[in-house]
Amino acid sequence: MENTKKRKRSDEVNDRSLVALLDRRGQLMRPGRHRPGEDKESNLVLYRLLLKCAAAVERKDATCSTEALQQLYRAVSFSGDPVQRVAAYFADGLAARCFSRGSLFLGSASADPSPAEEFSAFAALYRASPYYQFAHFTANQAIIEAFEEEEPKNEGCLHVVDLDVSHGFQWPSLIQSLSDKATGSCPINLRITGFGHSASELRETEKRLSSFAGGCRNLSFEFEGRLRGEKRTQLEAKTNTTIAVNMVLCLHTLRNSSEISSTLLQIQALNPSVVTLVEKEGGMRAGSPHGSFLSRFVESLQYFEAMFDSLDDCLPAESKERLRIERHHLGREIKKEVEDDELRYEGLETWKSLMEGSGFEGARMSSRSVSQAKLLLKIRSHSSAMDEHGCGFRVSERDEGRAISLGWGDRRLITATSWRRA
Repeated sequence: MENTKKRKRSDEVNDRSLVALLDRRGQLMRPGRHRPGEDKESNLVLYRLLLKCAAAVERKDATCSTEALQQLYRAVSFSGDPVQRVAAYFADGLAARCFSRGSLFLGSASADPSPAEEFSAFAALYRASPYYQFAHFTANQAIIEAFEEEEPKNEGCLHVVDLDVSHGFQWPSLIQSLSDKATGSCPINLRITGFGHSASELRETEKRLSSFAGGCRNLSFEFEGRLRGEKRTQLEAKTNTTIAVNMVLCLHTLRNSSEISSTLLQIQALNPSVVTLVEKEGGMRAGSPHGSFLSRFVESLQYFEAMFDSLDDCLPAESKERLRIERHHLGREIKKEVEDDELRYEGLETWKSLMEGSGFEGARMSSRSVSQAKLLLKIRSHSSAMDEHGCGFRVSERDEGRAISLGWGDRRLITATSWRRA
């Protein structure tokens, strides 16, 4: 009976703390609440508060976590400088992780965006930043080159297996390139098997891509949508067809090393001509003794600070698009990383080791890929090269030309590689 009373009093205190915390958080959402960019010392205070809160969350100290979150919500802003903005979303992620039992209260603060909001935010980021376009155009270039290499025997047939097709934004540029290449006497047949998270998203993706391909001459297009989790060994491929397996921001979502190895073995069974792999650059390793929550939190914070900082280069300070991108896309990614201990963000060396251990060898990225990436930065970025302060997007070749990275300042963001069966 005594223990029951103590638990009740503790729950009441926690509920009061949670309500007070959410009231403080709610003030961030009020119209007109804006904090101008502050000095470096103020931002250092934010960093210390975030790390204090993350450390308290790691040791499950609810009292200390709540106190730190109260202080954070007084200092952060969704419309301030990049550090204030990114800190606001990490505070939300920590609150969601810390107060899982208060999900009814937290629903409004940490709810996932609707499919329409998520799509709108993704499309806005795709237009504004070179981030996703770098990933897609670089992978597509490797696919086109593999197709061209096998033209004497592939009879104009290309089959792309996309392990995470999402909204299909990668494929209109490939469709257009193949259509430009095709002729009446040498038409091209493109088939895409795309794995997605929901049947409705796959239907919308098929409709969008089929509509685009319908306006392209001398190109036959077919799309087959499948839900992620289905066995990929059952895919049927025509003989004399170039098969490309596309993994853009996909491998890190697999839950463990066993699932990654199984997926790579299934890819081997398809006997692909090329495998394109694009992943975030990180130093996290799920399940590793060095992969504590706090170390992963710091890595993620540094990564997203660079992402938020880069958006200032792409969009004006008062842009509603930027708020949409940060709230419904980047904020969602931050929440997933803070809450999900299974997500893996590795560096190039780790992915290279996994690929080579599964029977693949890296292919050199062509000069066309590098030139295309640099041209993209000139078109899509206001500061196409790093300025005197070390800021700006940059493209760098790595691993003796077998990898290309997109970075912001001295922080690598995303790396593209191309693989063949050894």
